[in-house]
Amino acid sequence: MEKLKIAGGYPLKGTIKVSGAKNSAVALIPATILADSPVTIEGLPDISDVHTLQGLLEEIGGNVTLLDGEMTVDPSKMISMPLPNGKVKKLRASYYLMGAMLGRFKKAVIGLPGGCHLGPRPIDQHIKGFEALGATVTNEQGAIYLRAEELRGSRIYLDVVSVGATINIMLAAVRAKGRTIIENAAKEPEIIDVATLLTNMGAKIKGAGTDVIRIDGVDHLNGCRHTIIPDRIEAGTFMILGATVGEGILIDNVIPHHLESLTAKLREMGVPVETGDDQIFIGKTDEYKPIDIKTLVYPGFPTDLQQPFTVLLTKAEGSSIVTDTIYSARFKHIDELRRMNANIKVEGSSAIVNGPSNLQGAKVKASDLRAGAALVIAGLLAEGITEVAGLEHIDRGYSDLVEKLNGLGATIWREKMTEEEMEQLKSS
Repeated sequence: MEKLKIAGGYPLKGTIKVSGAKNSAVALIPATILADSPVTIEGLPDISDVHTLQGLLEEIGGNVTLLDGEMTVDPSKMISMPLPNGKVKKLRASYYLMGAMLGRFKKAVIGLPGGCHLGPRPIDQHIKGFEALGATVTNEQGAIYLRAEELRGSRIYLDVVSVGATINIMLAAVRAKGRTIIENAAKEPEIIDVATLLTNMGAKIKGAGTDVIRIDGVDHLNGCRHTIIPDRIEAGTFMILGATVGEGILIDNVIPHHLESLTAKLREMGVPVETGDDQIFIGKTDEYKPIDIKTLVYPGFPTDLQQPFTVLLTKAEGSSIVTDTIYSARFKHIDELRRMNANIKVEGSSAIVNGPSNLQGAKVKASDLRAGAALVIAGLLAEGITEVAGLEHIDRGYSDLVEKLNGLGATIWREKMTEEEMEQLKSS
């Protein structure tokens, strides 16, 4: 196992390029199961989730090649082999295999998904959708069994706006008989990205990006070539990084429209933000205003960015409140920031940040992917050396992070953990 070591206090400057969207990649790759011929996806990020999904597709008979971010999947010899655990446990988005395999094979056995521990994230809306399409869903010995004689289109109202359920139902419905209507659908850009791939494969989908999606089922889907969208959460992380420790950072390969809620909050704090067609420039400021943020479903402020944003708020003079309405348990990074001298307390689903704080280097642990990003930013801001354990979480969502940050002038590197450190990590 490895840890990150960060020497803080160095101002960052320059250009940093955003990789392909993690939250798209983990749905686009399972979607290739639905085709009858090879599908190529360009621009995939070099992250562990992509490699895990590659392994899962190969387990069920897929011929998969991956080189320089371009993956080609030949699904023609895939079979509905059970995937009860193993790699499935490594990422939550393995649940997209349910919708894709159900759509193609009318059956699937998938282990309960893993991923980051962010409190209750039930898949009841996914199951509701599958059952509405005609599938029988049971939980047997820690795995989800899905079976259907045939899938038929249905009108499905999601009780909770869910990106995962919206995409999973889309995957199952594109090869069902008749029309499926998903109401109260999520509107995230990643849903449009998946719908674009499926449409290029021959699916008939209208309304992706709105709260009502209509899908007319087809018998077959063909292969195609698709380019993934840029990762708006990685871009947002770099925007927050630039606002926290930057002296002028240009973020390249972005879709500014996807980041309007974050842009508005940065400007509210007093951070200069300039947007172009596919770039965003974050300027330097010396006066940070305290603000409140509340996470909401897209196009509201992303829950995936509240943890990194909390670090930025430690620079503001006064009290700021961060409220997470999506994952109320997403505050495990707060204790770690306290180790670094942050003045933050958690009350219910909110964190109250009192600043400014002079962060100090410390040994900290990433409990999940975005907490890891927050601790990296904190380490870059803090005085002295910060050690971040739990690097496997960061590797799930940020491609070439060390190289990208060092390119801006950071001093950050990987080191192998000692056996004693690994034992301490297991017991903590």
